[in-house]
Amino acid sequence: MAVVVVESYADLARRVWAGPARLGRTRLVAVDGPSGAGKSVFAARLADALAARPGCGPVPVVHTDDLLDGWADQLTFWPRLEGSVLAPLRAGRPGAYRRYSWVRREFLPRPVPVPVAPVVLVEGVSAARSTIRPELTLAVFVTAPAELRFVRAVARDGPGILSDLRRWHTGEAAHFAADGTAERVDLVVDGAPRLPHDPGRYYLRRG
Repeated sequence: MAVVVVESYADLARRVWAGPARLGRTRLVAVDGPSGAGKSVFAARLADALAARPGCGPVPVVHTDDLLDGWADQLTFWPRLEGSVLAPLRAGRPGAYRRYSWVRREFLPRPVPVPVAPVVLVEGVSAARSTIRPELTLAVFVTAPAELRFVRAVARDGPGILSDLRRWHTGEAAHFAADGTAERVDLVVDGAPRLPHDPGRYYLRRG
C-alpha cells in the first residue's frame, strides 16, 4: 500500500517562496502528470496559496493545453512555450503566447501576457520534462488511476474525444517512461485521494 501524507498548500507555498529563482528572476513551478489526474485543480489551489503572501499579486498559470496545435501536438509544442514564455522570462522580459481554440481549431489572435513575476506556474503534460528541470524551483507530478482519468476526461470533453484520448494516453505514458518524470520530481501528489481532508487547503503527498 502506498503511503500518503496530508500536507497544506500554504506550507508548499512557503517552500516555493523560500526556494531559489532559477529562471532569471522567476521561481518556475511545473505541475506535470497524465491527463485527467487533477493537475489544473492542484495548480489553481497552489497559485491561490502563493498569492496569499502579503504584497503578492496574482500568480500567473500557463496551461500547456493552450499552446497545443491540436491533438497531434501533444509533446512537440515545447518550442512554442520556450520561445514565447520561458526565454523572455529567463531574460527578465515579459512573455506572451497565443491561446489555441479547441473549438475553432486555430490560435486566437489576441496574445495572453505572462508578466515577469516572482513565481510562475506551468501546468500540463510534460511540463516538468528533463529539458527544463534544472531551472525549476519545484517540480510536481499529479497522478491518479488510469480508469478514473479516462472517465474524468470523457466527462469533461464528451465521448467524441475517445479515439484521440486513447492515442493521447499511449503517447503520454511513453513520454513519462522515457523521461522518468515521476522519479525525478520533488513531489508526487495523489490526484484521487480517499483519505478525508479539506481539499481547498490540503493535498495528499504520495510517499
